[in-house]
Amino acid sequence: MRIKRALYFALGCLGLALGAVGAAVPLLPAFPFLVMAAFGFARSNERLHRWFIGSRLYRDNLEGFLTGRGMTRAAKARIMLTVTAVMAIGIYMMRRIPVGQIALAVVWAGHMVLFVWGIRTVSGDE
Repeated sequence: MRIKRALYFALGCLGLALGAVGAAVPLLPAFPFLVMAAFGFARSNERLHRWFIGSRLYRDNLEGFLTGRGMTRAAKARIMLTVTAVMAIGIYMMRRIPVGQIALAVVWAGHMVLFVWGIRTVSGDE
């Protein structure tokens, strides 16, 4: 059981580190890494989990989404711009593979549909 908790702790630390970098670097999305951190900390250490969900990084990027309220327009825009930039690089890199470009374009369109119509937009003060 100790090994399992240690692995979850390592997963949480890795997610926190990558999420913190992603919050500052435009091309690295913070959201999935912070979800990974929340998952890892919740299963490894209750005190660390309470600290994480009380942090500004969590409140600004995840809290609204994970509690079912939705995401702010700014958070959605950051994620959509990051996904668009990464997918554009991928589509460019696959310029000689049309099927790959089409697949990436379909994935990109799915992300856009999900963020525009699938996730509720809330005001920043909710």
